[in-house]
Amino acid sequence: MRLAWLGKSRKANRKPSSAAIYHTEIIADVPVPERGESVRFFSRKLVRPGKLRGFSNGDLRESLIFCFYLGVAAVLPVAWWAPVCRWVSTLRRKRHLRKEFDGYDVAMKSVLGDGVDTRGLFYGHRAAAHRRWFLVAAHLVGGWRWSPAIRLEGLDGLQTALLRGRGAIIWCDQFTAQTIMGKRALFEAGIEACQISVNFHGFSESRFGLHVLNRPLFKVEDRFLKGRIIFERADAYQVTARIQKLLKENAVILMTNTTHAGSSFAEAGIGEHGWTQLASAPANFAARAGAALFAMSTLETVPFREYRAIVSTELQPASGQAEPRPVREMAAKNPVLQAGYILLKRDHLLEALKLCPEQMMVWFSANRLAEDPEEPPAGNGAD
Repeated sequence: MRLAWLGKSRKANRKPSSAAIYHTEIIADVPVPERGESVRFFSRKLVRPGKLRGFSNGDLRESLIFCFYLGVAAVLPVAWWAPVCRWVSTLRRKRHLRKEFDGYDVAMKSVLGDGVDTRGLFYGHRAAAHRRWFLVAAHLVGGWRWSPAIRLEGLDGLQTALLRGRGAIIWCDQFTAQTIMGKRALFEAGIEACQISVNFHGFSESRFGLHVLNRPLFKVEDRFLKGRIIFERADAYQVTARIQKLLKENAVILMTNTTHAGSSFAEAGIGEHGWTQLASAPANFAARAGAALFAMSTLETVPFREYRAIVSTELQPASGQAEPRPVREMAAKNPVLQAGYILLKRDHLLEALKLCPEQMMVWFSANRLAEDPEEPPAGNGAD
């Protein structure tokens, strides 16, 4: 016997679509002649604020997994950590395959080509996501017997740029190891950085997640940061002023490539025939404040043992360069210069993606984003 109320999921209409929450509008298509392509800029306005849920369906599961990982990190040797994460990632594999794999398959083939083994990448992606969770536990209870090797590349270029006295922005890619190990790599190299973060950075977007589940991640990250600025849409002007002040003080600012937090973002082609959405704020600050802009990807080369943090050479577009100006001065928006920055960032992202595609948290699209899209850009990462 099958009860009628079981025939339809209770979650079906619980979360409105992206089009119902935001009004997305194309601002401009900006050509970059020397690259032979263009960058499309969008504005995104919040029209229907969502109601903050007290407890989400996944909070209990995430809580149990984290408690389990705390126990594993405290008791088992490091050699067991990766196999445990891989095993846990298989427990709900059929469900994830049914709900997520088709989108993942299209997204990765649009960038890497039809010959890529997307099923193998998907399994690796699930395991890498669990290792990201485990990194929090490892830093909380396993640190006394765990000392991973982290190789930081590109430090000389960053230090040279800081000699100009205008600060630097490090535009971080959403690889699973970036959240913690990228910050740790900079900290251990003597770079004191400030993170620009959203309020719901972490593993859950419920009230319980904000106060309980996400707190351990903040606690671990803050060990390796000089400070953190929480971005809220209502306080965009104050946050902008604080970032400008830090750059004038020659600070290093970390920004993650998230498109949902601000009021604008950009889109550019990537790989074979894919499209990626990129935050426009890092390019905007670099173009207007004259700060040095770098891209950063942190990759896990041997799980829990070896990491590679790659800071690019300074991103310097060939065209649209801003004129030198005093540090206190903010120039008007320069869309051509911003577009140049975004394409350089896209190039660095594609190079890193080819090295470890299964560790990328945010997926891509096979089609260009239209105005008021019915579905949000594919992916599940956030900062």
